[in-house]
Amino acid sequence: MRSFSFAKVGFAFSLMVLAFVYGFAARWHGWFPNDFLEQASQQATRLRKAWSPGPAALAPRVYDRTGVRVPRPDSVQPGVTLIVSSWKDEDGWRPELRLIDRQGHVLHKWRVDRKALFSGSSISRGGLPSGRILHGSHLFPNGDVLVNLAYIGTARLDACGNVLWRLPQGSHHSIERADDGSFWISGTSLEPRARSDRFPNGFPGIDEPTWLDQILHVSADGTLLDKIGVLDVLYANDLERHIVQEYQPEAGTGGLRSKDLTHMNDVEPLSSSMADEYPLFEAGDLLVSLRDIHLVFVVDPQSKTIKWHASAPFIQQHDPDFIGDGWIGVFDNRDDFVERGKMLGGSRIVALQPHTDSTRVLFPTRHSAPFYTDVRGKWQQLENGNMLLTESMAGRVVEVAPDGGTVWEWVKAPYTESKVPAVLEGTRYDLSPDEIRSWPCSPAPPSQDSSRSASGGQAS
Repeated sequence: MRSFSFAKVGFAFSLMVLAFVYGFAARWHGWFPNDFLEQASQQATRLRKAWSPGPAALAPRVYDRTGVRVPRPDSVQPGVTLIVSSWKDEDGWRPELRLIDRQGHVLHKWRVDRKALFSGSSISRGGLPSGRILHGSHLFPNGDVLVNLAYIGTARLDACGNVLWRLPQGSHHSIERADDGSFWISGTSLEPRARSDRFPNGFPGIDEPTWLDQILHVSADGTLLDKIGVLDVLYANDLERHIVQEYQPEAGTGGLRSKDLTHMNDVEPLSSSMADEYPLFEAGDLLVSLRDIHLVFVVDPQSKTIKWHASAPFIQQHDPDFIGDGWIGVFDNRDDFVERGKMLGGSRIVALQPHTDSTRVLFPTRHSAPFYTDVRGKWQQLENGNMLLTESMAGRVVEVAPDGGTVWEWVKAPYTESKVPAVLEGTRYDLSPDEIRSWPCSPAPPSQDSSRSASGGQAS
């Protein structure tokens, strides 16, 4: 009996040694089941990151002040500002939209539970924790909001945060309203693909599956009206060379093996009220930004013809806008891979006029404070000529006058001494506090004593 037990122990020990040796060899040579174990490990890491207790997007802290500062109160554009970031309460950190007045008082907020919004969706594109980020929004006059849960989908919420409809189409970055009340939204395929209906045998020169950026046209009630493939449009207009220019193997980018070749971050329709100011375009034409190939273009959504394009003078740009008089304004991140953009001087707003081939810099000027965000970023031309700029990776929204000087700013309270949650968007809306207080679930007006804590404190 004892010898039988020793035999069993010896056999089990031998199996353990063999398993260890084979496991080491499999890891070293890539034998089965190494690939499966690698995938499981990566997924576990992604899940841990996606559901970590802190904010989903953190950046190095730049400013030692928080809250609102108003250097030039007489120059501020009236209205309220919608801030998209993440905040902490008794349930932990979650993405949230907050509507603040010029003093920083919170007039309304929408707190978003990702699992309740899209409970059956995957973590997100690439398994990254961006699924906890709201990236893209539109505020309606009645307090409803349209939001993108990054790389998962779009949803419409009422003023109390209840879901009115949802559309799981991999939406991200931008939501822009058209004249007819529908919306144009940046989207992507829900998994990497190697082909499309136009290219059933695959895209020439792209051998591995990639995320296919898609221009989504969505009705006001959440119906998908159209889906335009960005790679299809580039190839149809002989602009695939811009992909080649960016992904040169000798530059160390690995050639065309990237799974995010274009990274669309904005699509905006030309309104009928402004169309006459753009001789090369028609109402309804779409202005599109592709960050990773530094390309901005205008396309007819019906014919899929690109009418104009530019790849200079910006680097990894965001948020191009039709701003009138034939001009297109672009948020030029100018990511130079140097701390705070010291090589090139930081981010800026560049304007291009396609019909005259003219270019000018709107911001910064010699009156401007330093401004830089290597990724993300948003800008808005205001009615009084000012600009509202979102310095996303510094956690700051700033309003500047045409001379480049700061007239108003809001800085996010830090997460730690050295880190601050990213601010995805800051947008000014022409709404009054009284209008907002009429919405369901709006808080009572802030008292004098609570005004300092309402938005994270006054700037100091």
